[in-house]
Amino acid sequence: MQIIRKNFGLKVLSLALAITGWAYFRFAANPVIAARFDQQISVPIVAANLPVGYIAHFTDKEAVVTIASRRNQPPIKPDEVKAVLDLSNKTAGVYNVPIQLVAPAVAVQSLSPASVSLTIEHIDERSYPLALHYTGAEQKQIVVNSARVDPAGVTVHGPTSLLSEVAAVRVDVPIPTVPTAFDSMVRPVPVDSLGQEIMGLEVAPDLVRVQAHFVQSTGAK
Repeated sequence: MQIIRKNFGLKVLSLALAITGWAYFRFAANPVIAARFDQQISVPIVAANLPVGYIAHFTDKEAVVTIASRRNQPPIKPDEVKAVLDLSNKTAGVYNVPIQLVAPAVAVQSLSPASVSLTIEHIDERSYPLALHYTGAEQKQIVVNSARVDPAGVTVHGPTSLLSEVAAVRVDVPIPTVPTAFDSMVRPVPVDSLGQEIMGLEVAPDLVRVQAHFVQSTGAK
C-alpha cells in the first residue's frame, strides 16, 4: 500500500498523459473517427424538360448543398450531384419551381435556394427589311450614287420580349473619304428605338452582301 501511495500524484498524471497520447495517435490517424464534418458543395442549377419553342430565364445559377459525411466513404464529388428544375408541361408565364437533387444515397442537411423564381417565354421569329446605316464622319464631297443589299430582308429569331424591342435591322456601311465602290459581306444588327444593338437574338442569314457606289458630289442642291 505504501508503494502505491508513494508519488501517487505523479503516477496519476503519468497515466493520464499515457491515455491522452494513446487517444491522440489512435484517432488522429483515422480522420473519419476523429471528426465528422458536413460537406458543403456548390452545383449548377439546370432546367430540364422545357417544352420545345420556349426559353427559361432565372438569376440563381448555383445551389449550395450541405451533405452529412459518410463513415468510411470518400467525399461526394460536385459532379455527382445535380440541381434540376423540372419544367415539364410549363408554358409562358412566371413560376416558382422547387429544386430537385439528383445524387447518390446521401443525407442532405440543407439546400439553398430550395426553389427558383423564373420566367418562361415563347421563342418566336419575325421578318424585317434591312436598313442601310452609313457610319463615320460625314463627307460633304462624297455622296451615295447607288446601294443594294442582298437579300433585302432577314428573319430574327428569339424571345418575344426581345423581339418586341426591335425597331429595325440595319447594316452599317462606312462612308469613304474618296469616291469608291463598296462591296462586302456585312452582319445585320437588330437595334432598338435608340439605335442600340439588342443582344440575345439570332439573325438569319447572319451575313448579307452590301454593294454601294460612292461618287464625288457635284455641289448641286
